[in-house]
Amino acid sequence: MSFPERRLVIVVRADPVICGHSGEARNLAEVALTRGFTDVRLLTWPLAALQAAGLPLKPLDRLQPYSPGITVERPEPVGDYRVPDGRHLAGLTGRLVELLADPVPTVCLSMYLAPHANVVVDAVASARAAGFAPDVHTIAKAVGSDVTNVIRSCLREGRFGAAVATFTTYLAHDQVVAVSEYTRDQIVLAAEAVDRHTGTRFAGECRDRVTVSYPPIEAAAYLDPDPAEVDAALARRGLVRDGYLLFLSRVTRAKGVHDLVVAYAGSRARDRVKLVIAGNGTSLAEVRELAAPLGDRVVFLTDVDDAEKPRLMRGCAGYALPTKEEPDFVETFGIALAEKLLTGGGPVITALTGGTGEAVGDAAVIVPAGDVPALAAALDRVVLEMPEHERRSLERRGREQAMAFDRARVFDDLFRARPQVLAS
Repeated sequence: MSFPERRLVIVVRADPVICGHSGEARNLAEVALTRGFTDVRLLTWPLAALQAAGLPLKPLDRLQPYSPGITVERPEPVGDYRVPDGRHLAGLTGRLVELLADPVPTVCLSMYLAPHANVVVDAVASARAAGFAPDVHTIAKAVGSDVTNVIRSCLREGRFGAAVATFTTYLAHDQVVAVSEYTRDQIVLAAEAVDRHTGTRFAGECRDRVTVSYPPIEAAAYLDPDPAEVDAALARRGLVRDGYLLFLSRVTRAKGVHDLVVAYAGSRARDRVKLVIAGNGTSLAEVRELAAPLGDRVVFLTDVDDAEKPRLMRGCAGYALPTKEEPDFVETFGIALAEKLLTGGGPVITALTGGTGEAVGDAAVIVPAGDVPALAAALDRVVLEMPEHERRSLERRGREQAMAFDRARVFDDLFRARPQVLAS
């Protein structure tokens, strides 16, 4: 039996989930093929499980294919109905054990600590206990919801056992990273809170070991989209260049979309441009109801695919993501913001919540989070008042800022700690 020379396994919620971090996994996988990995695998969930979870999903018939050499595996659950939640984890863990049994130098990257970091730690422990002696380097990448949804929930509800388990699993990896400086800071603060309550010593280890690895973006997919393709995409949607403001993200309260609809309704810009809300999410029905009095001035698009996204971004008069902090979510980076900066076109409007400042630098129009009158004024400024030279300056600075997140650069920085894996 022949084996690949080097293998990368990423355990993640991959496509078709609408989430920037599924895009992260795709981009790291694509770059890995150019960096000496001969077998790249994404271990993820069966489609039925993703659909049952109620996650916002991309149109299944328009998913972008992966390059040859990248395999997406969706292990079936192990066991029957008497194991309601653990069946899928058993499938993921078991498949990773099988891969680790091969005599192949392997890097295992888990994205989202809960539960993917557990899959990696359990699989490596099982493989070693079975005597397979895997040559494996493990990386755990903590993303925003690991802190805001998991660890903060533990702290808020006094469930310190779950917080201890999360930190223990995270720090059991060879390399631990966070998606932004903001996220790293929040990890340390949460670790300090757990330490105070339990007497553990997680905070010091987090300060010493956690580094930052920003989300990787395929810059080439956003830079200079073909003008004819932009115009054709807009025509299919009944839109024209600079004739709309764009919100393109998950439709949830923490993304500020409710504030955006109210601000748009009270702006002078509404007489000049439409508002396009592109995306899906838990708040879609209530945002539709909120926007109903505005009639056809607000356009909802729930089926935008990855190819159409940069075209809509390029053609808009402005892109608004007025994100704000909610108990269960903080925008810990803002991948869509960086993607929009790469496309050029209308300015970005956002709030300095969480890690968004790391994404946009000085290349965006900033409003206070949750300040609807300030948001309405920003819409008017971008659409009605901003001179062309300022728009061009923002566009130039934005591209320079966002190129720091190009996937090749991010990949090489992340894997620098394992130089022998990159050898040709």
